[in-house]
Amino acid sequence: MRIMSVPTTAVPNAVPRAEDDAVLATRRHYVMCPPEHFAVEYSINPWMDPNAPVDTELAMAQWRALKDIYLNLGHTVETVPPQPGLPDMVFSANSATVIEGKVLGARFRSAERAPEAEHFRRWFSTEGYRDLVMPSSINEAEGDFAWTGQLLLAGSGFRTDPGAHSEAQEVLGVPVVSLGLTDPRYYHLDTALFVLSKGPRPQVAYYPEAFSAGSQRVLRRLFPDAVIADSADAECLGLNGVSDGKHVVLPSEATGLARSLEGRGYEPVLTDVSELRKSGGGPKCCTMELHGE
Repeated sequence: MRIMSVPTTAVPNAVPRAEDDAVLATRRHYVMCPPEHFAVEYSINPWMDPNAPVDTELAMAQWRALKDIYLNLGHTVETVPPQPGLPDMVFSANSATVIEGKVLGARFRSAERAPEAEHFRRWFSTEGYRDLVMPSSINEAEGDFAWTGQLLLAGSGFRTDPGAHSEAQEVLGVPVVSLGLTDPRYYHLDTALFVLSKGPRPQVAYYPEAFSAGSQRVLRRLFPDAVIADSADAECLGLNGVSDGKHVVLPSEATGLARSLEGRGYEPVLTDVSELRKSGGGPKCCTMELHGE
């Protein structure tokens, strides 16, 4: 595994391994927002402590390192301008779900984050996205939606309303599988599960104890070969990872999960997001993916 290290050459569109059931890296299109105004001024999840010191410059450095990883892996990264007074706008994954050009915006549960949705809507509109719908239900986007290439896994329990799941199916035109979250530390789906590879036989990594008993049974049925994380992986937000099908970007503390992924043929890339984690975020929270672009 690599720590804060990235390749010097970009991956091609598909990089097969020797095996027939190959682990493939594919170019991805990401949207990020620099944490110029990052702070912990309120508490809307168990990770946030407004009394703890926050280093905005360090958060910026960690964010730039994450962006550089993506660029050096050959991915496209676009940035949305940050706005004063919105310290969590860096967590771009929460602001839209985009599949094959269709955009479903966000509607935040907390008043503190609500204005972020409009800034991202304007960005998509300016960039020429015309198939764009703003939700009527509380919907925290890729925080609670994970696209496998076949199914949209949809979390609820703390942020996104269950009604947003059917709304996403109608707007995006993809089948949705609802999953219940039960541990407030893992308040979004992307803190407890992420997609390692997309396609007809997608693979995921997840932490079972974050889900209801029924949802655990659903996940076992859908993903019998999933990578199962343990409590140490989950407690450093190791499941808030980003995979391009081969390279998997993880928080630097998620060494156990990294070893498990190496055993499956993936290449972990570990990066320090400790300052951003003070607001309950990691690599995925900072990374919206434009799927199918």
